[in-house]
Amino acid sequence: MSNPLDIKQPFSNIQLELLKLYSEKVSDEDLLAIKSLISKYFLERAKDEADKIWKEKNWNSKELLKKHRRTPYRKQQP
Repeated sequence: MSNPLDIKQPFSNIQLELLKLYSEKVSDEDLLAIKSLISKYFLERAKDEADKIWKEKNWNSKELLKKHRRTPYRKQQP
């Protein structure tokens, strides 16, 4: 007999892991904690990527704040 996970699935690896987790009874408290952990994980990844870009571009917050970055708009003709 083959393993049900060996069947072609339309789910990603993370979806399969979460489905396995959610097949068990998880308390609401645990569910909130898991959601928080996942959110923190992706937040850290986004921050790491932003830091990497800042280093690659040699950006400096003091210099960026000095620059005027608003889109210039032309005055409308009456």
